[in-house]
Amino acid sequence: MRFKQLAILGVCVLVASAANSAAAAERVVLGLDDSLTAGIPGTGALTTAEISAWLANPANHEVLEVALPQGLALGESQVKGLAANPLTRAKIELGRQLYFDTRLSANNTVSCASCHHPQEGFSRHTATGVGIESQKGGRNSPVSYNRILSDLQFWDGRAGSLEEQAVGPIQNPIEMGNTHEAAVATLKGIPGYEMQFSKIFADGVTIDNVGRAIAAFERALVTGPSAYDYQEAWSRFAALDADDLQDLLEDDEELRGSYESAKANVASNPMSASALRGMELFFSKEVGCSACHVGANLADEQYHNLGIGMAAQEPDLGRFVVTGVEKDKGAFKTPTIRNVVFSAPYMHDGSLVSLEEVVEHYVKGGNKNHWLSEKIVPLKLTAVQKVDLVEFMRACTGSYPVVSSARLPE
Repeated sequence: MRFKQLAILGVCVLVASAANSAAAAERVVLGLDDSLTAGIPGTGALTTAEISAWLANPANHEVLEVALPQGLALGESQVKGLAANPLTRAKIELGRQLYFDTRLSANNTVSCASCHHPQEGFSRHTATGVGIESQKGGRNSPVSYNRILSDLQFWDGRAGSLEEQAVGPIQNPIEMGNTHEAAVATLKGIPGYEMQFSKIFADGVTIDNVGRAIAAFERALVTGPSAYDYQEAWSRFAALDADDLQDLLEDDEELRGSYESAKANVASNPMSASALRGMELFFSKEVGCSACHVGANLADEQYHNLGIGMAAQEPDLGRFVVTGVEKDKGAFKTPTIRNVVFSAPYMHDGSLVSLEEVVEHYVKGGNKNHWLSEKIVPLKLTAVQKVDLVEFMRACTGSYPVVSSARLPE
């Protein structure tokens, strides 16, 4: 009975990944365990002696049992890629180094973080990505957190996995401008990298292993609970009749602890009255934001034409270029609402500079074109309701894990 009650109330916070539970030596909560992404302790460039000592610790090579924090834990069934690319501390740390290392680019100026930086919401505050020799790409830099819940990557889903996505920019002429062969040769010439690849992967430095390491690091980039998540956990208790709740709490000590935790969390992380109204609007049939922004990550992993950019003489056709399916013309992947406040500007082309502009775009019913999603219709919202929607999106903000951009192999 106790477990049935917990399931009904939705207060189970952490769910381990079944893919790795059998072999795991350590259980970690992604997004809340900063030791995964903060780098090898110390200061300055990583010496071979420090890397050797790190690699000599067997615990750094144990497959991790992965859990997700409150809110995202509801998406446990969506976790992608761990069976083929299990997480270890050593692999995540190698991926962290590669993510910030400009030596992967042709002229040592661009890294993954150049377009997906922790200080700019793991995106970039430019309309489109800016690559080697200041070349501008055609699309906004998508966020690199919560990617553990997604398989297809990029705005158009052209990469089949996070591993494939991770190595694509290396050879893109307007991103890192390198070749995979040259990047591998560079890494083989750096003793600290050669040591790590040889220890972590049976076949050492290969472009596929570069992708596996970076993907491991990106899967560790997970947002923590937001005020919205705490409100959701509390609302399940608040919705119960007082007498029924009292009976449940008297019969179950574990449930009583969950109740007290939910009550404390919502008190210390309250949603404003405006955000609460916005939440009701967001999930209402009349406004319909949750038709696409749904699930644990508030994103349906699908592609929709919102009319953005379709008035151009040669519009970006998005998903259609990948699938060749007519209805996919001008369709792009739904981004997450989580921590969206940090990743302006918005939309696949970075054409909307604020969340207020995003709301106005939906209020007018998008930009009309032949392939406009049937989910996009004009909305009748008051000025206060528009503010409320923005405030709700702000309430979907959680913590980021601590990430060090320093400590790269010398």
